[in-house]
Amino acid sequence: MASKFSKETYLYWYELMLLIRQFELAAEEKYKMEGKIRGFFHAYVGQEAIAAGVMTATRQEDPFVTAYRDHGLALAKGMSPESCMAELYGKATGCAKGKGGSMHFFGKKEYFFGGHGIVGAQIGTGAGLAFAEKYKGTDNLSVTFFGDGAARQGILHETFNMAMTWKLPAIFICENNNYAMGTSVTRTSNVHDIFKLADAYEMPADSVDGMSAEAVHEAMSRAVKRAREGGGPTLLEIKTYRYKGHSISDPQKYRTKEEVEEYKQRDPIALVLATITKNKFATKDEIAAIDKRVNDKVAAAVKFAEESPFPADDEVLKDIVMTPDYPFIVD
Repeated sequence: MASKFSKETYLYWYELMLLIRQFELAAEEKYKMEGKIRGFFHAYVGQEAIAAGVMTATRQEDPFVTAYRDHGLALAKGMSPESCMAELYGKATGCAKGKGGSMHFFGKKEYFFGGHGIVGAQIGTGAGLAFAEKYKGTDNLSVTFFGDGAARQGILHETFNMAMTWKLPAIFICENNNYAMGTSVTRTSNVHDIFKLADAYEMPADSVDGMSAEAVHEAMSRAVKRAREGGGPTLLEIKTYRYKGHSISDPQKYRTKEEVEEYKQRDPIALVLATITKNKFATKDEIAAIDKRVNDKVAAAVKFAEESPFPADDEVLKDIVMTPDYPFIVD
C-alpha cells in the first residue's frame, strides 16, 4: 500500500498527526497539572489517522462539521494552534473569542463549521452544508463527523433519508472508538456494524480501519468521487480508538489497561513513521526537524494563550442572536 502514496503525503500525514497529538498532550497538561484550562475537554489522541486521511482526500473548500471532540479536526483544517489553544484557555484571541471553549471551535475561513455539544445535532447541520453547496452549484461536499453514540440519535435517520432523497453531496463519518462515553457499542444496539444503518436508505457505506491513514484516504476518495459526480451521500464507519478517556474527568473503569495498550501497538503515527523510515522518505535529521517544528508550534501556542487577555466584560452580550419582535414573549 505504501507505493500508492507519495513521500510528500506521508510527511504531511506525519507532521499533521504529530501536531494534533502534541497539541492535545500539552493542553491536557495545562488542564490537569496547572489548572489553566477548565470545563469540558475531549482529546483526539489515538484518532489522528482519520483527520490525516480525510484531509488528503478532500479540498479546503469542503466544509467540515463535527461533535465536541473537535481539536484535532480543527487543526487539520488549518486553524492555527494559537487560536485553538487560546480558546481552550478562554481567552479573547481564541477562535470563538474565548466564549466556546473546547467543544465549540469554529473557523469560517477554514471551512470548519464547529464542534457541537449536542450529541448528533451536527448530523443535520452537515446535511444543510451539503444542501447549500448543491444549491450554489459548486462541486464541493460536506464532511460530517459523529461518534458511535450519536449513531443512536433519531436525527441520523431523518437526515439520511433526506440526504439520499435529494442526493446531497455529503459524507457522513462515524468515528467509532468503541465507547459512547463509557458504554460499548455492543450494549446499545443489536446492530454492531454501524455502517449497516445506511442499508435502510440504500446509501453506499463502508467499514474502514481508522488506525490507518492510507485506508481512511482510500475510502474517502471513493466517497468523494461519488459525491462530486452527483451520486449522493456515503456513510463511512471508521473504526478507531481513543487512548484517553471520553473526557478529561473519565476514570475509564469500563475498559482494561491491556485493551488500551493493545490498540497502542497499532498507533497511527508510529505506523506512518515506520513507512517513512522503511522507504527512506526522510532521514533521522529530517524527522527530528519535523519533531522540533511541531514542538515549537505547540510551545508558541501555549505562550500565545497564556499571554492573551480574557474577554472584556462587555463581550458577554455580544454575538447573541436577538429577535426584538419575537411573537411569544409575554410581559
